[in-house]
Formats: sequence, structure tokens, C-alpha cells
Amino acid sequence: MALLRHFATVGGGTIVSRILGFARDVLTASALGTGPVADAFFVAFRLPNLFRRIFAEGAFNAAFVPLFAKALEGEGARQARRFAEESLAALLFALLVLTALAEIAMPVFMLVLAPGFVEDPGKFGLSVLLTRITFPYLTFISLVALLSGVLNALGRFAAAAFAPALLNAVLIGALLTIHAVQADGSETAGVYLAIGVFIAGVAQLLMLGWAARRAGMGLTLVRPRWTPGVKRLVALGIPGVIAGGITQINIMVGTMIASLQDRAVSFLYYADRLYQLPLGTIGIAIGIVLLPELSRRLRAGDDEAVMNGQNRALEFALTLTLPSAAALFFVPDAIIRGLFERGAFGPEDTAATAAALAAFAVGLPAFVLNKVFAPAFFAREDTRTPMYYAGINVAANIAFSLALFPAFGHVGIAAGTSIAGWINSGLLGYTLWRTGHLVPDARLKRRTLLALHATAWMSAALVATDWLLAPLAAHGSLGAIATLLILVGVGVVVFAALAVTTGVMTRADLARAFSKSETKPEAPSA
Repeated sequence: MALLRHFATVGGGTIVSRILGFARDVLTASALGTGPVADAFFVAFRLPNLFRRIFAEGAFNAAFVPLFAKALEGEGARQARRFAEESLAALLFALLVLTALAEIAMPVFMLVLAPGFVEDPGKFGLSVLLTRITFPYLTFISLVALLSGVLNALGRFAAAAFAPALLNAVLIGALLTIHAVQADGSETAGVYLAIGVFIAGVAQLLMLGWAARRAGMGLTLVRPRWTPGVKRLVALGIPGVIAGGITQINIMVGTMIASLQDRAVSFLYYADRLYQLPLGTIGIAIGIVLLPELSRRLRAGDDEAVMNGQNRALEFALTLTLPSAAALFFVPDAIIRGLFERGAFGPEDTAATAAALAAFAVGLPAFVLNKVFAPAFFAREDTRTPMYYAGINVAANIAFSLALFPAFGHVGIAAGTSIAGWINSGLLGYTLWRTGHLVPDARLKRRTLLALHATAWMSAALVATDWLLAPLAAHGSLGAIATLLILVGVGVVVFAALAVTTGVMTRADLARAFSKSETKPEAPSA
């Protein structure tokens, strides 16, 4: 099984994207801070970013990949291409209609998306304008998701993994332009960034279209038709998107509630960006790779390989997620200070954002586990069960967020999201175990305990180092950055040393992760 190698490919692409994303956020924090223009842009960006994460990071594939893989394995490349083209036409038609309606009704839509902005007409109007500019990104990224599903089903993960980096690269260009024209903090800065989102969508679509053609699966646009394949895709897709995008839906709910508190949208945005790094690198990468792998193995009737794949995915996820969550929980102030505290982003913003980050960190393992558990349902063309649990998740998130918000403000929203994430993870995991579709093996149990042990020692080392470096961190931006770099180094060295010496991760595992000896699936004939 080439799972580890594919995890490394998708994770590597995600890391590149997230590094560029952090550079983008550092520039954004300096240019916009947490003021009204920042709140307006983050709301406008939240919607396309929501759909980017839902569609491009695996949820759309929950319906498309099993059906495409079935057609590819059972009926050949020609029929698989035909199904993909029918899906492309239907999806594009629906998106164009949705976009037209949204552009017209954007003020009404904004009342739902950010009800707290109504009290500030200037912020509300700017949010409507920026969202109208960014909304077409939904169409581009949804088509990118379909092309990604085609490539993933063919075992070609690299292009889709690195495509999100284009978004951050374009936005960095927009931010540098803002600095060059000295538009920092102005409404013009928000407009420049919104236009950057639009341009990035076009660039990503062109990149994936080119990659699909190179893989021998170039798609042409056909007339939209309600075919049996499209009907089945819709039947699986609606619950699949709801279930696969539940974490992002919860974040959207949090944004709506946070709009009632001044600057809370910005605090949650910056905190969200931090915990999305391990979630994207680990959880989403595993979900993207695991779904086509399980789909192929199930079609072949190889139940042993299916069970082994799920256990190894869980092992890989927990080994990397536990130390990430611990670091975000125990030293959030040092992380936020080193990354963002400069320019318009001050110490008060650091404290508020760090508190939200710690609350999100508690739920990070659950968010990653959801990405590992869900493909086991999707590969069996069961998108309804995860959807039902997603409904429970959303209800729990709303209830806990509203209950905690009066006392804890935006931190209560982050805590509510984490609690809901654990509820969803528990329901998915229990159902898989009860139905016999997931039985933890001895290796998974042993390595999870060892990972917990290594994480505990790493956490102690981070807390001690953070305390010792407090005088350095107080010496301005350079001191904060130096402190963060030292903490990262200490965390990586301590955990890696313990992981290798105790057997959490062996040299053979690392060799398989980066080996290219496995045979790739052959490209279909044109």
C-alpha cells in the first residue's frame, strides 16, 4: 500500500500552502489588524474559503470519487470520462444559477452571515461589496474539486495538493501591492484582496484542467442533462458535502455569533488559521488519500487491506496530531505573538487570539479523526449516516456556543466548536466499531499510547522553555520570533527523539513515506 507516500505528497502540498498562508496572514495582520475593514474582508473571505475547504479538501469527493472509481474499474476510462463530463456540466449549471442569485440577494444574505454588522452601516456595506467580488470563487473552486477527484481516483495527488498554494501566492501579491500604494487599513485594501481571491480561483482552475489533460483525462463541456449518474451523484453529494464539511460549517456558525462582539470575527479567524495547519496537513491529507484507496479495495473485496489501511491512517493521524494539539494548547501566546504581533496587531489582540487558539486545540484531535472516520462511510456510498451525525454536531455547536458566549465571548465559540467536534468523532468511531468496519489492531493501540507518552514529555519541555525565554520574548518583534523558532525546534527535537526511540515511528515507516518504488496507476487512454 502506498498510503504513507501519498499522505506525504498531499501533506507536503498542504504544508507549502499553509506556509504561504502564514506569510499572507502576517502581511494581513500588519495591513488590516483587527479593525472594521479586517472584519469585513474576513466575512467576505469566509464564504469562499468555506467552500474551498468543503469542496477542495475532500467533502465533494465523498460522493464523486467512489462513483468515478466504480466507473473506471468496472466500465473503463471512456465511461468514467463520460460520467465526469456529465457531472461537470451539471455542477457548472447549478453554480452559475446560485452565483447569480447570491449576487442579487447579497444584502439579505449578509444579514444571515454577519447579523452583528447591521449596527455599523459602513462595515455592513463594505462586507456586501467584498463578498460580491469573492463569491464567484465558489464556482471556480467547485470545478477544481471535481478535477481533483478525477486525479485522486487515478492516484495522481500532487497537482491537487499544490493548487491551494496559488490562492495564497496571489493574495500575497495583492498585499504587497497594498503596501506599495500605501493603502494599509483602507477600504481599498479590502477591495484589492477580494479581487485577489477571484483571480486565484481562475488560476487554480486552469492549473487543474491542465493536470487532468496531462493525466489522459481531459474533460470537455457538454450540455447539462439529468442522467442516472448525475442523479446518483446528487443523492450522495448533498449529504456528503454536509457531513464532510461539518467543521467548516461550525466555523461559519461561529462567525455569525462572533459578529455580535467587536473584533471577535478577526480573533477567531487568526486562531482558525493556526489550527488549520495540522488539520490540513494531517487530517485532510489522510481523508483525500484514504477515500480512493478504500473505494478501490472495497471494489476488489480486499477486506483485510481495508482494515489495515484504516488502522494505519489512524496511527499516522494520532502520531502527528497529538503533539500538534498539545503545542497549540500549552504555548498559544508565544505562537500568536511570534507570528502576528506587529503593526496594527497589538498585545491585546495576541491575548484574545491565543485564548481562542487554546480552545480550538482541545478539539483538534477530534477534527482530524473525523477526516479519518468519514472515508470509511463514503467509500461504501453511505453519506447519510455521517450527515445525520453532522446534524447533531451542528446542533451541539450552536447550543454550546450560545451557552458559553455570554460568559466567555469568542473563546466560548471556539470551545463550543471543539466540544461538538468530539461528539461527532465519537459517533462516527462508535458506529464503525459497532458495525465491524473498524477494529483497532494491537499496533495501533501500542503506538497511540507511546505517542501520548512522547507528547506529555514534549509538552513539559515546551512549557519550561517558554518560561525560560520570557525575557527574550519581551524584546519586541524579533525577540518574539526568536522565541517561537526556539520553541518549534525544542518541540520537534524532543518529540521526534522520543518517537524514534520508543517505536512510535520507525525508520522503515519514514522510508515508505518517501519511497517512490510503488507502482502508480496507469493513465487512461485518451
